[in-house]
Amino acid sequence: MKRYLPITCVVLSISMNAGAHDPGARPPTWNREISRIVYERCASCHRPGGTSFSLMTYQDAQPRAVAIKATVLARQMPPWGAVDGFGDFRNDRGLTQEQISLVTDWVEGGSPKGHNPNALASPPKFDKQAKFEVPSNTIAVSGELRLNQALTLDGVMPEHVPQGASMQIVAVRPDGGIEPLLWLYEYRDRYRHPFLYRKRIDLPAGTVIRGARRGARLLLIPVVKSKP
Repeated sequence: MKRYLPITCVVLSISMNAGAHDPGARPPTWNREISRIVYERCASCHRPGGTSFSLMTYQDAQPRAVAIKATVLARQMPPWGAVDGFGDFRNDRGLTQEQISLVTDWVEGGSPKGHNPNALASPPKFDKQAKFEVPSNTIAVSGELRLNQALTLDGVMPEHVPQGASMQIVAVRPDGGIEPLLWLYEYRDRYRHPFLYRKRIDLPAGTVIRGARRGARLLLIPVVKSKP
């Protein structure tokens, strides 16, 4: 009986490996998956009347499929400008890894539209978005900065970043603890926007802000204290 054990193990191994890869999985289509990603992450700019060319329909998107894949893989679009996972932001506009994989698979699969028009997502409605108002009590950082008093941080606003610069901004607490604040990568001033944290960050007096290049200017945005 024991002599059959290795064969059984091999068969089980082959079965498990076959189950891990599903060759019959349906490729993503515009109607079923891609339209939802575009409407959620891209359409605020890429629409008629928006700030860039429209991607609202399959006819708009399909001729640009290869370019879409390239900019998505390079994380140039949507124009977020920060490295994922370095800081946790409530206004993160970047695509998730799953969304990037879906877009890539869609393009490599021939960018199909799909046969079921009922699977198409409903186009979003666009409300006029209020422009972010930079608070008057921000703290400017250019080079290294030591905090003279405690600060509860709500976010960081890059005011100017040299072309092509990459900056890893951290807060070094007096006890030596390091708090990752923001890692800018290929950030462009014309896409200027704040990076707002999901949870506020408490920094004691004596904390040193490091990583901001000279010639760059970042604004530390304190939490607005509510009135009692």
